[in-house]
Amino acid sequence: MRRLQVTVRWATHVRRAAAAIAILAMAGLAGCGDQDSAAIAEGDGAENGKFRVVTTFTVIQDIAQNVAGAAAVVESITKPGAEIHDYQPTPGDIVKTQEADLVLWNGFNLERWFEKFFENIKDVPGVVVSEGIEPMGITEGPYNGKPNPHAWMSPTSALQYVENIRKALVKYDPDNAEVYDANAAAYADKIKAIDEPLRKRLSAIPEDKRWLVTSEGAFSYLARDYGMREAYLWPINADQQGTPQQVRHVIELVKSNGIPVVFSESTVSDRAAKQVAKESGASYGGVLYVDSLSKEGGAVPTYLDLLSVTVDTVAKGFENAQGS
Repeated sequence: MRRLQVTVRWATHVRRAAAAIAILAMAGLAGCGDQDSAAIAEGDGAENGKFRVVTTFTVIQDIAQNVAGAAAVVESITKPGAEIHDYQPTPGDIVKTQEADLVLWNGFNLERWFEKFFENIKDVPGVVVSEGIEPMGITEGPYNGKPNPHAWMSPTSALQYVENIRKALVKYDPDNAEVYDANAAAYADKIKAIDEPLRKRLSAIPEDKRWLVTSEGAFSYLARDYGMREAYLWPINADQQGTPQQVRHVIELVKSNGIPVVFSESTVSDRAAKQVAKESGASYGGVLYVDSLSKEGGAVPTYLDLLSVTVDTVAKGFENAQGS
């Protein structure tokens, strides 16, 4: 039975490789994608007949890999540290995704490049991992009324991501259903285990000072879960960043509310946040992580690290500001 599964997957792998190369050829990009095509054809993703999953960014990749365990190979289209909102896909991304058995993406208008990209992918199922989550709305700027896409910054919402990924893996790779069920339960327990200590850490901040001021409005779910009010320079990274009007507005807000500390976000310049801190008299608290994980050995190589390091940075920022 195992040999039959591997043979079937390999046949599918070869068929999809041919489809990917055909897509590249029609787009006039076959030469650019030859190296990627060859690498995949040699069996990178179909290693030992494993189920192959492609995600749009590294946070989903890490969550999905924890659910999949050793039963599947999970890859991300965007790289660690990348800005994900307006990513420009490459020919190699088409090849990689066409070769997948399943594609996972966030939804809520996060990957605005993805819908057009996915139209070029043939016969590969896709699943939106934010399904079932009630989105928070963006309340200003050109995206006013649109869903805030950063739902994974809520540990509670992350549990829904885990469940949606589990269901998708079980549906499309039922032979490994027991593995996925067990891994999902174990990983959900890890998320729950870090939630309460993080909540307790931030509850120590005086309530009237408990503002989370950042570059991008990407921390709405985290702020809501942990009892903080939120302010930001721009609503989403694809928007205009650090305009004089944005900076002046936040400087006045920080001054009028006596907010002690301001933060920036890892995939954008910290210049505007530092300007706000300097001109308002607040402290600059450092870099928070949201859209992308780090490379192995970096500050946040996993989703659990992303949550822990971000909350720790916020807590230390307030502690240092109070002590200065």
